[in-house]
Amino acid sequence: MSLHPVLHPVVDAVTRRIRERSRTSRAAYLERLRAAAAQGPRRRSLGCANRAHGFAGCTAADDKAALRDGAIPAIGIVTSYNDMLSAHQPYGAYPERLKAAVRAAGGVAQVAGGVPAMCDGVTQGEPGMELSLFSREVIAMGTAVALSHGTFDGVLCLGVCDKIVPGLLIGALSFGHLPTVFVPAGPMPSGLPNKEKGRIRQLYAEGKVDKDALLEAEAASYHAPGTCTFYGTANSNQMLVEMMGLHLPGASFANPGTPLRDALTDAAARRVVGLRTPIGEIVDERAVVNAVVGLLATGGSTNHTLHLPAIAAAAGIALSWEDFADLSAVVPLLARVYPNGSADVNQFEAAGGMAFLIGELAGAGLLHGDAATVWEEEGIAAYRRPLRLEGEALVRGEEVRESRDPAVLAPVSAPMAAEGGLRVLTGPLGRAVVKVSAVKPDHRVIEAPARVFADQESVQAAFRRGELHRDVVVVVRFQGPKANGMPELHKLTPPLGVLQDLGYRVALVTDGRMSGASGKVPAAIHVTPEAAAGGPLGRVRDGDVLRLDTERGTLELLVEAAELDARPVADAPADAGAGCGRELFGVFRRAVGSADSGASVFG
Repeated sequence: MSLHPVLHPVVDAVTRRIRERSRTSRAAYLERLRAAAAQGPRRRSLGCANRAHGFAGCTAADDKAALRDGAIPAIGIVTSYNDMLSAHQPYGAYPERLKAAVRAAGGVAQVAGGVPAMCDGVTQGEPGMELSLFSREVIAMGTAVALSHGTFDGVLCLGVCDKIVPGLLIGALSFGHLPTVFVPAGPMPSGLPNKEKGRIRQLYAEGKVDKDALLEAEAASYHAPGTCTFYGTANSNQMLVEMMGLHLPGASFANPGTPLRDALTDAAARRVVGLRTPIGEIVDERAVVNAVVGLLATGGSTNHTLHLPAIAAAAGIALSWEDFADLSAVVPLLARVYPNGSADVNQFEAAGGMAFLIGELAGAGLLHGDAATVWEEEGIAAYRRPLRLEGEALVRGEEVRESRDPAVLAPVSAPMAAEGGLRVLTGPLGRAVVKVSAVKPDHRVIEAPARVFADQESVQAAFRRGELHRDVVVVVRFQGPKANGMPELHKLTPPLGVLQDLGYRVALVTDGRMSGASGKVPAAIHVTPEAAAGGPLGRVRDGDVLRLDTERGTLELLVEAAELDARPVADAPADAGAGCGRELFGVFRRAVGSADSGASVFG
């Protein structure tokens, strides 16, 4: 099999379109990157007091001497460690391990800085969720602060979950002249099956089980160090980073605390010491397209319709929702992982994981197989051969040519669906995105009267009162980035799922986000322009008929244009942007861009 088959014409066309659209901004980025690379690490030109501050804290005598001499590679570690959150708890032991491996490879590593890692699972439906999306920007800035000392030759980024990896990527790309390797921690072992967890949640929403039963199910699902095992944003992050060539081959989904995970962590440290290709050169138009293709082929998190444009912009690349939609039309869905199926990510890995996925996509010409990677050999096509343990040695495995479980991970020749299932909807309300990979075909076109809300708590209260037990399009507005930081509305999934199971025609339309775990109910999310920016979503009234047609890509409001234009925009809810630290993020809400440009405060 050729390593680089002929590229699919749509993948080629979209890549060319992105490259042309980004010509000026990408050129400016690369010019800045190369100017910084030409200067080299500033530690060699720092004053003596500056240099002494940089190695004063070293406790290993050899490391201090090496940093004082300045002749060997210095590696900065940026970590998102905390021991409250399961996905980041394993990182506590990483710095010393990485330092030892870097030292053995002829370099010196220091923890350059830490960045916050918050959990959307803990903050769902709580005030803290209004800080969640903006934490990506804080993490990017924290990464920049960590690297601003200018003393490093390379970077190791330690991050897993929702906003952490995008934030680390945006920050690292601001120092795009530095070779950078991302070091994952892996998913927790499988616990209570995700499908059973979802069933218990829905029973609780119906009042059929009590809170103790719900907590027992949740604790049996989220039960150990590592990422949650469903295919939400955290595990979508890991897939994307490997698709972009910033992990080592096969590193994404090895469990924490295993010999393979330890070996991969050591290998990442060794790799960065000798790595010459900087992150800003690796993350080019090809890598961005590969990431989108991977997202579509696996039915990944809708949050990445925000994160990927923001990440791309940090590298001078303009990625649009139309690029997602055009690629979705030709990229087949190859994975069924909860909420798009019953399997978890450990079963995905056991079925062949990233190696099989990359091999299938590359073999079909759906990937840029020659895209640069931290492996620096053969491009991303080399990732068809994952790193594996033979005894105590980490070696390149064989290509994974067949899925070990086609019900979880399918070949291109027999996909789960012919297309990726991510659609862009347009209409008089603006633009929105919808993921239909978990939506059954008979629920993909919904026409029903609207019931309008300004927060998800009001939706839940109306559900409990029985007011939504009918065909209904639930409209939840003033949930965009300018309004309140764009919290996820994940708690709407169980009640809407109950209504759908009762036979009602149900959909959600919102300028907010759904979780990476959103699933079977059609949801037009990220409506742009948002209501708080004067968008027409603010003119929708109870009883207006909405038609959400994911097949045609339309979101229609069956109200005459003149009548809609004549309506006043609804008043935004009273500002609740205080408490739980929200008052500190007002500047972000005022400066944030639109959802279709990444909901970013940068640029």
